[in-house]
Amino acid sequence: MLKIHADFNKHETTWLDRRINLLVYLNKDWDECYGGHFELWDKDLTRSFQKILPLFNRVAIFSTTDFSYHGHPNALTCPPDRSRKSLALYYYSNGRPKSEVSKNPHATIFKDRPGVMGDTVKDPITLKDVVRELTPPIIYNTIKRAVKGDK
Repeated sequence: MLKIHADFNKHETTWLDRRINLLVYLNKDWDECYGGHFELWDKDLTRSFQKILPLFNRVAIFSTTDFSYHGHPNALTCPPDRSRKSLALYYYSNGRPKSEVSKNPHATIFKDRPGVMGDTVKDPITLKDVVRELTPPIIYNTIKRAVKGDK
């Protein structure tokens, strides 16, 4: 299950713009009664306008914007020995059309579906979140690499 959301818009390290998602489904012999449909939602989150069953070798390609809401919000109903599998690939560019540029970079934005109370749960703000928001990226990333032992 992955609640309805719009993906983060900037790569954390390179600051390239995330532009396109490509999903390849790897589920052999997937039955529709198992659920797991990938859903594309309209900009205003009033309805799901496309549902894609995750069948083997099926590909979903979509633009990544601040309002390209998507996910698979319903729990699977497959047998316990089955799972939903996919490969996700992302395309980045250095810049994007001015009409698509956000004022601020953002993390993934989760949204409630209409009429579903408590569909998303907000995580508590942690000290790490506060430090990340207040520290300039070059300093934060340098410290992060040093802690991990990267050169």
